[in-house]
Amino acid sequence: MMQKYKRYCKILKLVNDPQLIQEYKDLHKKGAVWPEVTEGMKKVGILDMEIYLSGTTLFMIMDAKPDFDHDLALSELAELPHQKEWEAAVSKYQRAAPGSSAKEKWKLMEQIFKMD
Repeated sequence: MMQKYKRYCKILKLVNDPQLIQEYKDLHKKGAVWPEVTEGMKKVGILDMEIYLSGTTLFMIMDAKPDFDHDLALSELAELPHQKEWEAAVSKYQRAAPGSSAKEKWKLMEQIFKMD
């Protein structure tokens, strides 16, 4: 059976400030993410994305096309219109070096179990 997508799971830490965490959540409510950002994700081959929050830890599930090249696609994404501005806008909420790209901030997780 041909795989329909590639799945990536990532984590990122937020600044431990309840007000900033709420602002970050508000930035990600349905319809709040800049349309250019989601259009850019689709353009580079990202099919779907979900982000979950536990305390200050964000957990992302990203599904991409079967032939998706993670490093290449995220490098391309970083250069698309409004992507750098979006990263700058959300950076105050995230524990990451200033000016970091999404590729540098979001750390890939290693899959250690999959139910048969």
